[in-house]
Formats: sequence, C-alpha cells, structure tokens
Amino acid sequence: MVVASPPQTKPLTDEELRKMHAYWRACNYLAVGMIYLRSNPLLKEPLESKHVKYRLLGHWGASPALSFTYIHCNRLIKKYDLDMIFVAGPGHGAPGVLGPVYLEGTYSEIYPDKTLDEDGMQRFFKQFSFPGHIGSHVTPETPGSIHEGGELGYSISHAYGAVLDNPDLIVTCVAGDGEAETGPLATSWHSNKFINPARDGAVLPILNLNGYKIANPSILSRISHEELEALFVGYGYTPYFVEGSDPAEMHQKMAAVMEECVLKIKEIQRDARVNGNVYRPRWPMIVLRSPKGWTGPKDVDGHKVEGFWRAHQVPMGGMHSNSEHLRLLGEWMRGYGPEELFDEHGTLVPELRELVPVGPRRMSANPNANGGMLRKALKMPDFREYAIAVPKPGSVEFENTKALGILMREIMRHNPNNFRLMGPDETASNRLNPVYEVSKKAWMADFLPEDLDGGELSRDGRVMEMLSEHTLQGWLEGYLLTGRHGLFHSYEAFAHVVSSMFNQHAKWLDICKNHVPWRRSVSSLNILLSSLVWRQDHNGFSHQDPGYVDLVTNKSPDVVRVYFPPDANCLLSVADHCFRSVDYINVIVSDKQNHLQYLDMEQAVIHCTKGLGIWDWASNDDCGTEPDAPDVVMACCGDIVTKESLAATAILREEFPHLKVRFVNVVDLFTLISSGEHPHGLSNRDFDSLFTPDKPIIFNFHGYPWLIHKLVYRRSNQDRIHVRGYKEQGNINTPLELAINNEIDRFNLVIDVIDRVPKLGSAAAHVKEKMKNKIIECLTYAHTEGKDQDEIVNWQWPY
Repeated sequence: MVVASPPQTKPLTDEELRKMHAYWRACNYLAVGMIYLRSNPLLKEPLESKHVKYRLLGHWGASPALSFTYIHCNRLIKKYDLDMIFVAGPGHGAPGVLGPVYLEGTYSEIYPDKTLDEDGMQRFFKQFSFPGHIGSHVTPETPGSIHEGGELGYSISHAYGAVLDNPDLIVTCVAGDGEAETGPLATSWHSNKFINPARDGAVLPILNLNGYKIANPSILSRISHEELEALFVGYGYTPYFVEGSDPAEMHQKMAAVMEECVLKIKEIQRDARVNGNVYRPRWPMIVLRSPKGWTGPKDVDGHKVEGFWRAHQVPMGGMHSNSEHLRLLGEWMRGYGPEELFDEHGTLVPELRELVPVGPRRMSANPNANGGMLRKALKMPDFREYAIAVPKPGSVEFENTKALGILMREIMRHNPNNFRLMGPDETASNRLNPVYEVSKKAWMADFLPEDLDGGELSRDGRVMEMLSEHTLQGWLEGYLLTGRHGLFHSYEAFAHVVSSMFNQHAKWLDICKNHVPWRRSVSSLNILLSSLVWRQDHNGFSHQDPGYVDLVTNKSPDVVRVYFPPDANCLLSVADHCFRSVDYINVIVSDKQNHLQYLDMEQAVIHCTKGLGIWDWASNDDCGTEPDAPDVVMACCGDIVTKESLAATAILREEFPHLKVRFVNVVDLFTLISSGEHPHGLSNRDFDSLFTPDKPIIFNFHGYPWLIHKLVYRRSNQDRIHVRGYKEQGNINTPLELAINNEIDRFNLVIDVIDRVPKLGSAAAHVKEKMKNKIIECLTYAHTEGKDQDEIVNWQWPY
C-alpha cells in the first residue's frame, strides 16, 4: 500500500504563520458577517438586532475549511507562480470562498459598490443570501467559480474536465464528505485514470472530512483511518492526511502537505514532458479532517455546535428575539480580532494584503474560470463535403449518426487541442467510430496485447469513454466552462441518469446570460441522444423512453434547443450549427440505424434553417393553378416517425386521389411554441398559415404525445390537433410491431385521417377495414417470422 505521511518539516516561519492565521481569521470574520449581519460590519458600536439579517440563510459548517484551503493555495501560487483555480464542492459553503475573493480585490473590481472599506463590506454582507442578490452556493455571480454546488456530486468531474488539454492548470478541488456519498462523486474519483501528464493539467482533490452532513454523520468520517487510506489507495491516489483542530498546528501541516503535493504534481509532469515517461501515476490527494463549523461557538443553549451537525447551517437563530444569541454572535465575531485585521476604514491591513496573488494569478481572476475569455472558435470543415447523395426522396438508406461521426472526425483533425467526445462505452454503438481514424479512446490504465485488435485505446486519445454519464457530462461541462468544445452522447433511454445535472447546467447558463454580464460566452453543451426508442428490437421495454426532451422543454427558452433531424444531411446541418453556437444546451435526437434519406444537402440546409416546413414532394395540395386548402395536414417530428408518416401519406394518395394532403416536417421542436414564449417559436399567423387554422392535423411525434400538446397549447382550435407518439407499449418487438403497439404506424395514421376528415366519412369504410386487416397481418408475421415483412423493411417513397 502506497500511503504518504505528512512531511515533518515546518515550512512556515513564525511570522508567516502569524500572517496566514490572521488572514484566515479575516476570511472567517467575513463569512460570519455574510451569514448574520446586514449592517455594523466592524462592530464598532454594540451589536443590536437591527444589524442582523431578517433572513438567516447560509451555511457555516464548511466555510472555515474552504477559506483555510483557499489561502494555502494562494501561498503556493505566489511561491511557485502557479496557474490555479478553486472548485468548492460543499454546496452551501459560499461564505468560505466569497471571503477570500473579496479580500483579494476581484469582487470590488467586478462589483464596484462592494468597495474594500467598511461601507463596501456592509453592502457585501447584506447581499449574501438576501432577496434580489446572491445565493449561498458559489453561484455564477462569484468570480473564479466554474462550479456552483447547487446539487452535490459534480465537483471532482468538473475539476478534471477543466484540466483536459490544459497542461499548465492545477485545479484544487474540495469535495465535501457528504457529497462523497453521492454516486456521481464516487465514480468521478476514477477520473485520474484518464489524465495524461504530458498534455493535461492536474487536479489536487481534497476531501473535506468535517464529519457531518445536514443532520447525520458522514460515512467516510466514521470508518477507520486504515479503511479510508485503503479506499483512496484503491482509487489510485497517494493520500495525505491533514488532521486536527489547533489552528497553528493545522496551518503548518497544511502548508507542508500542499507544498509536497504540488511538487509531486510538477515532478510527474516534468517526467512525462521532458523525459517522455507517459504512464499512469499515483496522483496526490489530501484528506482534510477538521471540525465542522471550525472556530465557531463550541456550544449554544447547552447543545454541542462545533464539531457536530448543528454547525451545518446557522448555529444560532432568533436574533431578533433572543438577546443571548445576539450576545454570543458578538463574542464570536469579536473573537477574530477585526481591529487587528482591518484598519479604521475597514480595509485589510497592508501586511495581509501582501499574501494575495497578483492580477490573473488570483484564483478569482484566473481566465480559466471565465472560459469565454480563452475560447477560440472551432476550425470547422465544410459539412457539405460529407453530404449523402439523395437522387430522389426516400430512395436510399444511410446510418444517420455515422455521417455525424465523419464530420466529427474532421473537427477533431482540425482541432487537436480543444475538442473532445464524451460517451459511455457507446462511440462505436452510436456509429461515431469514424473519429478513431484521428484520435483513439483516452486510456491511462493497463494495456493488454489483445487491445491492439480493435481496442482503439491510446494514452493520447481524446475520445472519453466511461460507464458513468455523470462523470462524462461533468468532464464536458468543466471542459466547456474553461473555454473548449465537445459533444456528449448517450443512449436515449439512459440520458435520464443526468437529468438533474442537465438542470444545474441550464440554470448556470441562464444566470450567466441574463444576470452576469461580465461572464464571457462559452461553447454550448451539445448532447446527442441515439439508440432511440423505436429501434430496440432486442433490448426491449427497458430501453424505450423518449422522455428526456420533456425535461429539456421545461428550462428557460434562453438556453435550450431541441432538434430532430429526419435524415443524415439534416443532422450534419444541425450539428454544424450547434458546434458553432454558444451559451446553449443543444439536444439532438437522431437514430443510429439505416434510415431512408429525404433531402439533398441544399434542401436540408434550407429546411433546418427554417426549423420546419412543407415537403412539397410529399404533398399534393399545391398541384393546380389555383390550389385548394389541404383536407388534412400530416405532420411529423423525428426520423423514424417521418418514415411512417410518409408511408401513410403514400397510402392516402393511392386510396383517395382527390384528398388534398399537406406534409409538414419539424426539425426544431421549439418552432411549435408561440413566438412570445421562445425565440424560435412561430407566430400564430405563421402557424395557421403552415398548419391551416381549421383543418385536422395528424401529428406523428418521436416522443410522448402529450409533449406536443403542451407546446402548442396556445394555438387555435386545439381539438383539431391529434398527436401520436410513444405510449409505454413495448417489449421485444420488431420496428413495425412496436410502431403498431403505440399507433404511430402508417396504418393507424391512415385510420386517424379517415376518422377526422369529414369528406371521407363512410365512403372510406373499405379502406379502414383494409388498414385493420393489414395491422393484423403484420403483427402475425412478426410473431411468426421474428421480423417485419419485406415490403415494410424495403419500403421507399413511391412518387
């Protein structure tokens, strides 16, 4: 077992120790002030209830350990001129980060009213966790943050994503011991197996082992030292332990251990970059065991606070009615000696200001934490060069996502240091494997001889595969937020694994775009959903869930987009747009199997630019010199359902030659929303022009049918809009059988038209019977032969 012992040297002189501890006291004073005070910041007059916030919102428990770690990072940044940013995992620990950020001046530079004096400090205190101002997480408003911590579990993966292809960057990442109990964080420890010390930066993970969550002990704090060591050795780290509660001893231990860790990181990188020894090292990590609510009240009202779960939130409440609590608060804050830390104007004294790094070396001003400052546009190949030839609509087949793989191969070729592909062991399955011609899968663990036979592994790979969607999306978010580009792909049914993670990133982008003007634009989070619900022939019911897009439509229209390209050329056009975009989450839904191709490239570009449109070649309502209004609108959204809608349209045109059919395909889902609710939405005038104001609409949708009803709820004559989609009717089915079970198939669509077009009426009874008979025939064939009939499988557009 390789376990590190803390160095025995004392790297801090007595004078350095005095200054470090004083600076930490200033940070803690600010943290307590943020949580409790709205005025009287330096307590020059007696503390009264009018000085205390009416809303005591904020968490004290993790704050001291965060500021403790932050100032030790600053010491090493100054000593070794490090390029470093700070990730705070404990969700409500913002006071422990905001204090140091304010003291190093960045906060005042960005928010000029938060000046480095007593008046500015008062405004700084009042804004915290107060209506109309900032929250108790390290939100986008916090300079230096790329990770809010609003949901626990993503700190480590964000940190590792930030250092990919970022060789000079070190990310110090503090993970909470409660956070360490989450599944996402547990898997993200394995990120060290994907870091190439020659081309990537480094993460210094620090487990903040303060013993408690909201109201329970943390698991890792209640296991033996040996078991905890073994856990992190098993994860592939060299763990160092900094344990105790006496500030002077802890400063010496932390200074020594952090310096050894940084020097070890530099040694590993130098060996790889100078000597060419690229291997998987045992990267250092730190276990910081300190009391929860360190330096706070030992007990309140006879109950233990410091070192117990009661320190998690606000140790004392009822300040406006409990004079004893108000007195304890005053003693607590005065105990930090603010008169020794700040001058008479409320400005940090000069000898402590000297501890702060300068300019962009301040972690709060590091451009990596405002990644749009570093972002460079991708060198994009012309996607038209990879077009699929379509001699006539619906006559040739191609694997749609393979076309995307070819495009990404060229993107990776032209952008060798700022584009990564993330996916859970499904790159080849989702037909994106053309990228391997340019870059293999990143792999720093052991190699076996048989890996040479199709393993596609490489120490220098930029395709990231791991069976943890959380870690993959976390890597990509960290990569994007520090100025780079990429794509995350997943099987459609299992994208739900990261639904709440998607929520957090969407909220981050929304705040940045609308409330934090100093944040520069970052590349969009591009998500490809493939292996779709309608082609799960052998996987069955467990793999049938198209509901991820329902979640996406709940988010702010400022930051989300959803695309359903019907064929490969449309997918190429959509992907090109998404890779060039900024500040969005783009969700692209496209299947990996062979599908009919409908539009040549120029048609596809026009169609995708509009977001939806009439396919004239599939319609017959515009065939005369004075065209009539259509009798019915056949609409569709999604690659598989488009084929079934087209097949239904062909049957209708054959069986009812005088029936006027308009065929509308939707690529951009949000065009269906009213223009007042989404920037891509159609006006009511345009919607009625396209879909008619009063004719029946038979809408065949890839996902759950009620989503379409939600999107079009403002449109006129709702009763005319009839939506088919997935209805949780599936098992081990052939493609057509699954379609029939959910009534999105061609035969049921024809029946829908017969039932809803008045002019057909009873005259269409024979055709309706024919459709019912065909459904029975197809189901019987599928259950007898285990496949669909050749006429179904080989169907092409006949006109």
